Amino acid sequence: MPPFDLTRRQWLGSAAALGTVSAFGAPLLAADSPWRNVAKLISDYVDPHKVANMVVVLGFGQDAPTVLAGGVDTLGQARTSDASSIYRIYSMTKPITGMAVMQLIDEGKLGLDQPLYEILPRFKHMQVQKAYDGPVTPDNLEPAKRAITIRQLLTHTAGLGYGIVQSGPIAEAFKARGVVPGLVTKLQNLPVFRGTAVHGLDVFADRLAEMPLVYQPGEHWSYSMAADLLGRVIEVVSGQPFDAFLRERFFDPLAMDSTWFQVPRAEASRMTTSYLLAKGNLLPIDLGSDSIFFDPIPFPMGGSGLASTPLDYDRFLAMLLGYGETRGRRVMGELAVRVGTSDLLPDTLLGQEDYGTKWGFGALGRVGRGMQEGVYGWAGAAGTLGFVDFKRGLRAGLFTQYMPSFEYNLLDEFPAAILADLAAQGRA
Repeated sequence: MPPFDLTRRQWLGSAAALGTVSAFGAPLLAADSPWRNVAKLISDYVDPHKVANMVVVLGFGQDAPTVLAGGVDTLGQARTSDASSIYRIYSMTKPITGMAVMQLIDEGKLGLDQPLYEILPRFKHMQVQKAYDGPVTPDNLEPAKRAITIRQLLTHTAGLGYGIVQSGPIAEAFKARGVVPGLVTKLQNLPVFRGTAVHGLDVFADRLAEMPLVYQPGEHWSYSMAADLLGRVIEVVSGQPFDAFLRERFFDPLAMDSTWFQVPRAEASRMTTSYLLAKGNLLPIDLGSDSIFFDPIPFPMGGSGLASTPLDYDRFLAMLLGYGETRGRRVMGELAVRVGTSDLLPDTLLGQEDYGTKWGFGALGRVGRGMQEGVYGWAGAAGTLGFVDFKRGLRAGLFTQYMPSFEYNLLDEFPAAILADLAAQGRA
């Protein structure tokens, strides 16, 4: 089985470039290259213009990564994509937020099973929809059976909704109240994250507390705005703005110098363009030359807000693979990483979803079970994927930019190509 795969519901230093793929041609790899299946995957997508570009970063342990890349940052322009190209990583922000929470738990400033209301009192008396996605009216609401906990937030089991998951009255209520944690495009006629977000994580959290939950806390896995809410938890507990906390704890010590919530306009030359895939055609929805990510942000979004490079994200994955230590520097405690990449699902789950039966879930990232045990990671809405495989000592990232990501099956094909190459290397 592939070391990592995700369902379609989730559409919801210097690199040692040991191999590259041409922009629109055959792989430029030696006959004995260890990553021929991955290189072929890139060519299969880039050469026929199924995507504008694709960059893959692979590494074992703390070794320098292998970078394979093809295509251009923007179709019709000259810059060849590489490990320094800037991608909207969207939900690959979530594992970073999750590990920030684990740091605070490790330091004794948060408890894994601590009630959320002890930090954000407005969440003490929550209401829950009786009929999922039904009316947001008193006759369809009932009191929560239990308090929301940090564990539930980390595992998407708190019962919170999400604008990209919900429909009907509650989705409209999120938009109307500015509970919109996502930036995709300046084109407001597209049905993705429409609405104007409130300004400030404090206001976002307060508005979200006014919304009913879509499930009883602890009973269902449901993709949610939990990571964005945890950004506010981090602010309150640490006494720092959320983005400043991430910069101090992760981005600076890991030399993730090209990871931002707001990308500097001076970096436009290496910002990729994001595309909408419509009937096989790539339609630009966020230009690299004039991205929405250049604009001032309403608040730092812990669930979807970061732009980063393949090399930067590989440094984060290398830190996880080193159980908190990389390049001779300890960034997290070993126990914090081990717990955060383990199955943290609460025992109150009703067992009706794949999470809790087929797969586990850790600190805002999926955890493998059975043949996939030892794998932790997550994907982004525009075709990115990053994971670590502790059993094989492998870290892997794939970066491209198209939406919706489920239009292609890369989330299965990429791990399958890796597994085929690992088998040829005797590492499977």
